[in-house]
Amino acid sequence: MLEHFKTSNWCKFFLFLAFSILSISQIQAQNDTLVLKNNDKLIGEIKEMSKGVLTVKTPYSDSDFKVKWKEVVKVSSNQTYLMSLSDGRRINSNLKSTSGEEGKVTLVQGNIELVTDIEDIVYIKAIKGSFISRVDASLSIGFNFAKTNNLTQFSILSNLGYTADKWGFTAGFNSVRSNQDDVDETKRTDANIGAKYFMKHDWFALANADFLSNDEQLLKLRSSTQGGIGKYFIHSNRVYFATGTGLAWTNENYTDPSLKTKNSLEAFLSLELNMFDYDDISLYSKFVVYPSLTESDRVRTDLNLNVKYDLPLDFFVQLGLTHNFDSQPIEGASTTDYVFQTTIGWELD
Repeated sequence: MLEHFKTSNWCKFFLFLAFSILSISQIQAQNDTLVLKNNDKLIGEIKEMSKGVLTVKTPYSDSDFKVKWKEVVKVSSNQTYLMSLSDGRRINSNLKSTSGEEGKVTLVQGNIELVTDIEDIVYIKAIKGSFISRVDASLSIGFNFAKTNNLTQFSILSNLGYTADKWGFTAGFNSVRSNQDDVDETKRTDANIGAKYFMKHDWFALANADFLSNDEQLLKLRSSTQGGIGKYFIHSNRVYFATGTGLAWTNENYTDPSLKTKNSLEAFLSLELNMFDYDDISLYSKFVVYPSLTESDRVRTDLNLNVKYDLPLDFFVQLGLTHNFDSQPIEGASTTDYVFQTTIGWELD
């Protein structure tokens, strides 16, 4: 009997301890506080702010709250975040509104204390140990069918990104395949992988590798390895605008086996525009021009343009345009190629 009594008491003790730990963890998980312009107060866990939208997890909702960052006037959180400011600085700090000054926050990194406007913070990411917490990804697909000649077209678009304290990694894959009666299959595939190392005053070093296989331009594979430097000229909660320049080493293999592999050295200049926080619509565009340094008068250009409309539950509809131009293609190949894509997809953000 005494032994049973002791066992029972120990069970009660551990249950009480487990309940206490759970209660404390729930309290800690919801100790971030936001005050909006309309004086509404939101308590939860700040996960990230990207493209002008703040994501907050609360214990009383199955879905995360999405709040426009420009509506926030006060914030308080003891978590440590990776933050980017509009002038290009990247800071690891907690978030505390400045006492007596609405619309301002005090950031502390090491022994340095910085007071800045809330609107000057353009990116926030909670720093956690897990790899997945720093990953962004999206996948969208499209399918078209026409009775005439049994035309079918399938397309896929995917993107992957990872953000660390001082650098970022991106990758993408885009493929279009068309089939119809009495016509050979048409294929177009492009992929890219790249990294940026962020420096002071919105400058960054960049390294990219682009790949293209394109029946229209008789390309079995074009690979281009690039290195250079770039700068953000606009870095706000609604628009990113950056440019980059450097050198590219390009290798081209053709679908005709009788044609020799071609290598060339090119310069490149890129313009990149990312517009977001326009209700549920966002726009991304990148234009790159490649003047050849080893082939006289040859110029290539690549253009990507995507317009996305956000749907509930992180789904979206996307309209895309990809355009390639080569002033000196091989004999029998087209100087230009382009493809329009309409896809529906989902993103991990």
